Amino acid sequence: MSVQKKQIRSLTVIDLFSGAGGFSLAALNSGLHVLAAIEFDNAAAETYQKNIVEKYSPNTKLLPFDILEINPKDFRESLDLEKGHLDMLIGGPPCQGFSTHRINGKGIDDPRNKLLLRYFDFVKELKPKIFLVENVPGLLWKRHEKYLKQFNELAEENGYQIFKPIKVNAKDYGVPQNRDRVFILGVSKSIDIRHLTWPPHPTHFSPTEGGQTWLSSSVVFEKPPEPTFKKLKQILGKEKVNSLVFGQPTLGIDLDPSALHMTHTQDLLERIQITPINGSREDIAFRLPCHSNAYKGHKDVYGRIRLAQPGPTITTGCFNPSKGRFLHPWLNHGITIRHAARLQTFPDDFVFTNGITSQGKQVGNAVPVKLGEQLITTLRNFLVDSNKLQIK
Repeated sequence: MSVQKKQIRSLTVIDLFSGAGGFSLAALNSGLHVLAAIEFDNAAAETYQKNIVEKYSPNTKLLPFDILEINPKDFRESLDLEKGHLDMLIGGPPCQGFSTHRINGKGIDDPRNKLLLRYFDFVKELKPKIFLVENVPGLLWKRHEKYLKQFNELAEENGYQIFKPIKVNAKDYGVPQNRDRVFILGVSKSIDIRHLTWPPHPTHFSPTEGGQTWLSSSVVFEKPPEPTFKKLKQILGKEKVNSLVFGQPTLGIDLDPSALHMTHTQDLLERIQITPINGSREDIAFRLPCHSNAYKGHKDVYGRIRLAQPGPTITTGCFNPSKGRFLHPWLNHGITIRHAARLQTFPDDFVFTNGITSQGKQVGNAVPVKLGEQLITTLRNFLVDSNKLQIK
């Protein structure tokens, strides 16, 4: 019986709505060749260019344009790419329209929701073997049902097997952050999916489950000075604190443009100074007018990050303590952009461009690199096995 030889080549991927490049970096770390990326936001595109293209993947073609103005056919031909030859299409259409923060029916007809369908225009033209869409859990709300239904119908009509949208938490895959996200996977009907495990099995677990435990946010911060370390032991217990794993000190702002934090008003600074380790606005006597009258919502705002737990969901306002539990665990200011980037598992040599507001937006919108690696590596290995490929 003859043995079928494996074809030797590199797997390819294109990243739509690439942002600063978290998903692309995950793909590169998973051994894929990133052919191209599309990103409309100028600051995010600049970060992508300076990091993904100039540091890691010089042959990647970045298109810093509005995806609505890019013709999918022209785009494919500009890459000298035949239909069906692309291995993977990834990307996260802007999610603000689907965000859980948009309550009372807001966001139902947000124009950004239609970008999910624009994503499929590129699926239809490129005919990738696999496509993977990332978004927020709000995408699954009933109010957005028509977009998902239309997307699924288009996929079926164009020869794709659609997996039910999955909600995964980044902390289950080695990210020191409690972050839920939804992924939609489509695989060409020409590929047998019986041996595909999706989603991939978690790699990290609750301490009560056994196995490798969730990473705590302590890995993002350097070990605190001894007086603070003693206070931690008093609050959390000696055994727990001694088990914490700490990271390396961050570089100063002179060496790392992302090592910047928000400048606070004197009034806020005074409140931060009396906020205890692990504490939040509920642990001090001061109350904002919007938090008066026994208001119970948004308990985490103006809170310090808890070192012994996975970090909070990093949002576009991650540098602003009024937006969540984004205070430094013991210093009297918000976390730096570098801390937020570490919580998103970006390497320290990945530098974000422009001011703090823009950098926060880029970091908050990104796919955590380690989560992306787990998902993409699973799909890469599946393609290699199912298509009998030998990868360079």
